[in-house]
Amino acid sequence: MKTTGRFALAAAVLTLAVAVSAHEKRVKLKDLPAAVRQTVLEQAKGGTILALDAESEDGKITYEAELQAAAGRKDVSIDSAGAVIESEGSVALSSLTAAVKAGLEKDAGKGRIVKVEAISKNGAATMYEAQVRTGGKKFEIKVGPEGTAIVESGKGDEAD
Repeated sequence: MKTTGRFALAAAVLTLAVAVSAHEKRVKLKDLPAAVRQTVLEQAKGGTILALDAESEDGKITYEAELQAAAGRKDVSIDSAGAVIESEGSVALSSLTAAVKAGLEKDAGKGRIVKVEAISKNGAATMYEAQVRTGGKKFEIKVGPEGTAIVESGKGDEAD
């Protein structure tokens, strides 16, 4: 009984700490600061804005935009001045550099690459993630901008 009470108390403290350290709330485009609103519209490039959130952590506000752009789905983190902090979006395998494409294909082995996402920080591509299907299973591989594996491609790591 005492152990169960301690676990419950620890869980409550942890939940409170998480709630205090980061607070996220859904927002509307019209409520965004002008610079953030402009960045969201530029990133959407005529596509659809699926969701907008404002997250407050340690006194800093970051905005998250979930978009359906012409090129595919894209998630963008934007600071309060309107600068893109990070973006993650679908890209065509054929649009990648030869080195990145070769790295992904090498790590995919005999599997079929079904989806590729580019992750960029501060405007520069930092990583590419690919979902690979083989034998009815999915796994994820990651390479850097030079095409080298970032983490072990451990076939069997299930993808979303």
